[in-house]
Amino acid sequence: MPMNRRTLLGSLLGLGVAGTAGTGASLLGAAPAYALDGAPARTASPRQAPTQEFAVGVREFHWNRGDRQLFTKVFYPAAGSPGGVPIPDAPLADGVFPVCEWSHGLGGNSDSYGSQTHAAASAGFVVPAPTFPASSPQEVYNGNQSRDVSEVITRTLALNDTSGGPFAGRIDTAAGVGVAGHSLGGMTTHGLLTAWPDDRIVAAVPVACVDMGDPAGQVDANVLFIHGDRDGTCPYSSARQAYEELRAPKAFLTHLGADHGSYLVPDFPTFSQTQNTFLDWLRWSLYGDTAARDRLAGDASAPGTSWEAALAARTHRTSGKHN
Repeated sequence: MPMNRRTLLGSLLGLGVAGTAGTGASLLGAAPAYALDGAPARTASPRQAPTQEFAVGVREFHWNRGDRQLFTKVFYPAAGSPGGVPIPDAPLADGVFPVCEWSHGLGGNSDSYGSQTHAAASAGFVVPAPTFPASSPQEVYNGNQSRDVSEVITRTLALNDTSGGPFAGRIDTAAGVGVAGHSLGGMTTHGLLTAWPDDRIVAAVPVACVDMGDPAGQVDANVLFIHGDRDGTCPYSSARQAYEELRAPKAFLTHLGADHGSYLVPDFPTFSQTQNTFLDWLRWSLYGDTAARDRLAGDASAPGTSWEAALAARTHRTSGKHN
């Protein structure tokens, strides 16, 4: 496994920016999150996720981790009519919403993968999307982007306690957090569960990832893998290995004959299977919405996809560690 990851790293270093996903996304990128040792496990209390779509707001933050600048756009459910482009500094919709971070790919930024970040915000999630200062395979394998994401998650959750701030009292800090990303973002998302574990994470969606490490210290999270089985950049076989190594609950959505990310683009034939499965995975994991869980097999099924799942509920979550 380590040799395969390093061999892949060498091949990725020769790549330039390639491909798009969602609205203007590019290839590869991501990072992890931290919690306090001994902190209580966090799980979503069963409830129905919002059934309506929201307008999408966006606010910009200039955060940092040491000397690493972490410009982040936070997309969120906003007051107003759904549809259209995100509205800068719009007031939040009524409600208290869980967090799901999104990590971009190589050459991407906060506006990459808009099809995913905007859809998640419209469905009732606060979605921080950082722009990484030096996105590269090295930055994923050495853990820098993982630590960046951890910082972004910490800063996002802290907005709930910022007196007089627009997010004060509006973020569900008890539900745990979600993380997702594509390619390098998917790799770092998987790393958040293994190489750089964070026990705040209860939902993860690594898209077009490779296996990032020993799962012995695996975070107890619901993990959905999404991958094309003809991916020429991040081998399907490596993602399958990562899936097999993780404990349930877990699932794997395969886009048959698909490449590195075309299934993230709205006009792709099985895009709706990507999007509906992704959103219902978050609704189940972060809202505790069992109806969303029960829709997953139907969400994923279409000519051109295959679905594998082991969704048995955990009886408890143990307090995790962070690096």
